Amino acid sequence: MLPTSNPDPDALLIGRVWREGLGPSVVRVAGSALMDITSRQVPTVSALLERDDLVDYVKGAAGELIGSLDDVASGKLKLLAPCDLQAVKASGVTFAESMVERVIEEQAAGDADRADEIRKKVQSVIGDSLSGIEPGSEKAMEVKRVLQGEGLWSAYLEVGIGPDAEVFTKCQPMASVGWGDQIGLHPISTWNNPEPEIVLAVTSTGKIVGATLGNDVNLRDVEGRSALLLGKAKDNNASCSIGPFLRLFDDSFGMDDVENAELTLTVEGEDGFTLNGHSSMTKISRRPADIVKQTVGQHHQYPDGFMLFLGTLFAPIQDRDKPGQGFTHKMGDVVRIEEEKLGQLKNTVRLSTECPPWEFGAGALMRNLGQRGLL
Repeated sequence: MLPTSNPDPDALLIGRVWREGLGPSVVRVAGSALMDITSRQVPTVSALLERDDLVDYVKGAAGELIGSLDDVASGKLKLLAPCDLQAVKASGVTFAESMVERVIEEQAAGDADRADEIRKKVQSVIGDSLSGIEPGSEKAMEVKRVLQGEGLWSAYLEVGIGPDAEVFTKCQPMASVGWGDQIGLHPISTWNNPEPEIVLAVTSTGKIVGATLGNDVNLRDVEGRSALLLGKAKDNNASCSIGPFLRLFDDSFGMDDVENAELTLTVEGEDGFTLNGHSSMTKISRRPADIVKQTVGQHHQYPDGFMLFLGTLFAPIQDRDKPGQGFTHKMGDVVRIEEEKLGQLKNTVRLSTECPPWEFGAGALMRNLGQRGLL
C-alpha cells in the first residue's frame, strides 16, 4: 500500500528521500510525483520550516522530478523521516484512558502476568473519574487526594492530571526512521507495544507549522519497573518512526484538523495474529498548543525547531498468547498507523540490535550538504 494516495489535491506535503549517490533530499508531493526541492535556500527541512513564506515557497517550488509514490511502495525510492535537524520530543500520559494503563504498568512493576489483576483493582477505584478532567484544575486535585488515600497515586497520574505536562526527548535529531523502515525493540523487553500518535512540527519560535504521524515505540516492562527508566524504554536504535510526509498548515488543514484527527492502528503478525486499535485526538486531556508552550519559550529554546509527539489514547489489552497478559510484539509484526488527512505510516518490528545501525547523524548531513554545494 502507498504511504498516501493524497486524496486531498490541496494537501501540501513535504518529506525527505534518500537519493542513491547523492544523499538526503527535501521533497514535495505533487499528486503522485515526488519533486526534489533541495537548494541552498532550503538545504534541510529544518531550514524550510523556518521560512516566513513557507506555504507560498513550497507551492511555488518547481523542483526536480525524481520519482513517484509507486517508486516508494516498490522500494525503488527510500522515504526518510520528514525531519532532520529538529529535536524529537514526546509528551506522555496525555489521554485519561491510556493513563490508567501507565498506572497498571507501574503497579505491576513491569510484570505482564500481574496486569489483569491490577487493572481490575485500579479501574474499580478510578472508574471514569479521569474522563474529561482538566489537568491542574480543582477537580483534578480532588481526584488526586482520593487516589492518594487509596494508595494509588502515581507519577503517571501526576503528569496526567497535574499542571505540568510530561515532555521528554524521544530520540536524537536524525535518528528517526521513516515509512517502510524497520522499527526496533530493545532485546531485554518482553512486554511492549506500538503507540500511534500525531506529531507536530514546531519552529524555533514555537509556531506550529504542520503535522504527521508517529510510532512512539514503548517498552511497557522496562518503564513499568521504574519511571526513571523512561530513556531506556523509549530511546533505542530505530525505536522512533515518523512519517510518511509532513502536511503543512494552510487554508485546507490546521490545528482543528489535528484536534479532531482519528488514528487507526493495525498490527499483523507472522503468526496470523491481528490487532486493531484506535486513537481519537478529541479525547486528549491537554490542548496540543498548551503542550507546545510548556516545551518551548524563555525557559527552553530549540534553534532548529522540534517535532513533538502528542501521546496516544491507545493501550493494548487484547491477549495475544496467555490469558491476562495482553498484547506484546513479536518479530516480523507489520505495524500500520493511518489517518485520513495524513496518510499511512508502515513499519516492520525487529530487535533494535538487528535493525540497521544509526550512522548518518547531523555531522554526516553537514558534510554531505557541503560536498553538494548546498551550504
